Amino acid sequence: MMATETDDLRVTRSGRTRDPGRKEKIIRASVSLIAENGFHDVSMAEIGAEAGIVGSGVYRHFESKSAILVEVFERVIDSLLVDQKEILDSGQEPADAFAGLIDGQIDFVVGDRAVALVYHHEVHNLPDSDRRRLRRKQRIYLEGWVQLLQEQRRTLDDSSARTLVHCSIGAIQSTLFHNVGLAEEQLRDVLRRAAIAVLNS
Repeated sequence: MMATETDDLRVTRSGRTRDPGRKEKIIRASVSLIAENGFHDVSMAEIGAEAGIVGSGVYRHFESKSAILVEVFERVIDSLLVDQKEILDSGQEPADAFAGLIDGQIDFVVGDRAVALVYHHEVHNLPDSDRRRLRRKQRIYLEGWVQLLQEQRRTLDDSSARTLVHCSIGAIQSTLFHNVGLAEEQLRDVLRRAAIAVLNS
């Protein structure tokens, strides 16, 4: 039976079968290996092997390990920004909007722990231009939290608001550096209450 354009596996003009999900396999393999071993101790050949392809096949999608990280990190921050915009544009009360922002950050840290770990530990391995671009997006994301907090607490000065936002997000991300053995829902609840307590302090 011949493959069609909607099949999972497609036949190229050269007769080779191409897997359209291969890029995602490479990304998942990269995140898993780098989270476990560190950026510099993982080779493209190892990434290919983990993804189930030859090492040279990785280069058809990414020119380097750094390029893989750029795509992973870009997806993370863009997703957070999209969710944040929807929340801030929804017209919710600040407390309800913050609940959404906090849950989004928890989803990232708890739901995508390996990605979050790699983001935290390896962002310095990106090319300067990519790192600066991602940092700008990160500042935009943080600015949304700051503006919302100042809307909720109108007597709070800018420096204090920024400090509280950083501390609140830091409380959520602190779980990346230890394993307390809590069930996921219990962990989410603890992080949610900690983040809210910081913002209200």
